Amino acid sequence: MDILLVASAFNSLSQRVYAELSDQGHRVEVVLASHGPEAVRAAVRETCPELVIAPMLKTALPEDLWQEHTCLIVHPGPPGDRGPSSLDWAIAEEASHWGVTVLQAEAAMDAGAIWADGSFPVPAAGKSDLYRNEVSDAASAAVLLAVERFADGSFKPKEQSDPAIAVVWRDFLRQERRRIDWENDSTATVLRKLRGADSQPGVLDELCGREVFLHGGHGEDILRGRPGELLATRSGAVCRATRDGAVWIPELRPRKSSGDPAPFRRPAASVVAGFPAPSGTGQGTPRHDGGPHWLPEDTVPLELPPDRATWTDIRYRQHGEVGFLSFSFPGGAMSTDQCRRLLAAYRRALTRPTSVLVLGGTRDFFSNGIHLNVIEASADPAGESWANLNAMNDLVEAVLRTTDRLVVAALGGNAAAGGVMLALAADQVWCRTGSVLNPHYRRMGLYGSEYWTYTLPRRVGAETAARLTTEALPVSAATAARIGLVDRLVPVPAREFTGKVEHMAAALADDTDLTARIAAKAAARRADEARRPLGEYRRDELARMRAIFFDPRAPYHSLRTAFVRKQPSGSANPLATGGAR
Repeated sequence: MDILLVASAFNSLSQRVYAELSDQGHRVEVVLASHGPEAVRAAVRETCPELVIAPMLKTALPEDLWQEHTCLIVHPGPPGDRGPSSLDWAIAEEASHWGVTVLQAEAAMDAGAIWADGSFPVPAAGKSDLYRNEVSDAASAAVLLAVERFADGSFKPKEQSDPAIAVVWRDFLRQERRRIDWENDSTATVLRKLRGADSQPGVLDELCGREVFLHGGHGEDILRGRPGELLATRSGAVCRATRDGAVWIPELRPRKSSGDPAPFRRPAASVVAGFPAPSGTGQGTPRHDGGPHWLPEDTVPLELPPDRATWTDIRYRQHGEVGFLSFSFPGGAMSTDQCRRLLAAYRRALTRPTSVLVLGGTRDFFSNGIHLNVIEASADPAGESWANLNAMNDLVEAVLRTTDRLVVAALGGNAAAGGVMLALAADQVWCRTGSVLNPHYRRMGLYGSEYWTYTLPRRVGAETAARLTTEALPVSAATAARIGLVDRLVPVPAREFTGKVEHMAAALADDTDLTARIAAKAAARRADEARRPLGEYRRDELARMRAIFFDPRAPYHSLRTAFVRKQPSGSANPLATGGAR
């Protein structure tokens, strides 16, 4: 079937729907509604779709489009739910279960006939995490079912006038409703407000006399202070006191009207470092991590004691012969500092007596490669790009050169660019079904590094590697397994992924052939090194990347700026390739 996806952005859900519909043999095209109704109409004229699907839409479809074509809208709420802030209200009202509805477009918002729906339990997670996992799973299943029903031709969608459907309109959740009352809100309330806006729109607040949006929230079990007071930093996050505890906030976004030259999400400590120091704190000396000199750095050990309930973005734990090095960076991006800290943690993990080391293993993003927001905010974006890429390469090289144990990359969520190549450096890649991989760099105008010219062809072959990096299309978990990018699929809900990986890793460690497999791995690495040293792959890749980074006319710079600052760029068709290789 010829299907046209209309989306406000080619986000994680849109990519998953595209990839999974393509897997089923449908011919799928995509148009961005953000380019305006005429671009959508032009795409319809060009593709002549049998069905139009809107996986993520912030604006109404043109009336003539849904009058002339069957258009299905994915709404992130249960049947009868209406309004633009569905997930926000689900978290704000502490819903135990929520749903997704695929309905037919009509004049009234979210009021069309229902083609399919699904439900799921709501975890104690941020809205973006919930969207990429439970919502994505339910939405994908519902879309595939709706397409099947449409193709069959005999299905009659359920009208929302059905008395069994309770219609509830929920208004846009405004900042007035999200605002935190630091003097009176409990820690649980603060965390709920932060998690309900972790990616967008953030919670508008004031720090050091500056208006900022707070993004993300995690509890703290020891630090305490006056409500609203900043207490410490840790790994780029800031800790702020509540009336009965404290919370960690990983990212801040200066308000556009503030005049800040970088009004986009980035590590909270680096944003606060640009604010005037509170009176009485003195000038101090700049910190190596870029954080504010007047806030202490509160560190925690890599292996947290079991009685601690605090936040850290990198942890290590060990069960018998298996070590688990987990990491969770906002948005999946990895800055120079994050790469270096993860490399230090990896080297520390290698000192532990294990035969299997698992990287990742948590729900949501694995990695999306270098941190474009931090790069864009830098006084020297080219230099920061270069530093970030080399730090990422150092990490990947350390994994590739590990020959005394098996390394498993466990992807609980999506991965892209250098993040995919980090996973491919491991001996085995385990991936939760529903994850989407983007094993390419071209859409950001980059050739790529992280040893991809070594790891990608050795897994999928030179021809497929060239196609993946040239076409630059999202790949479903199922296709990734079929072509060799992934070794094992993990068909469990996001909430069960970590536990399932633990069982799988324990079984791998108990495998009677493990010692022989480790020896064979070491022999293969020696043979590959003799054939062509890893250093040569790195040298050639970095030569291409350096030429791009330090060329102010290279498309990478404008593409990065547009991506970070959410400015329109390129074609209305996000599948059209561009940039440089």
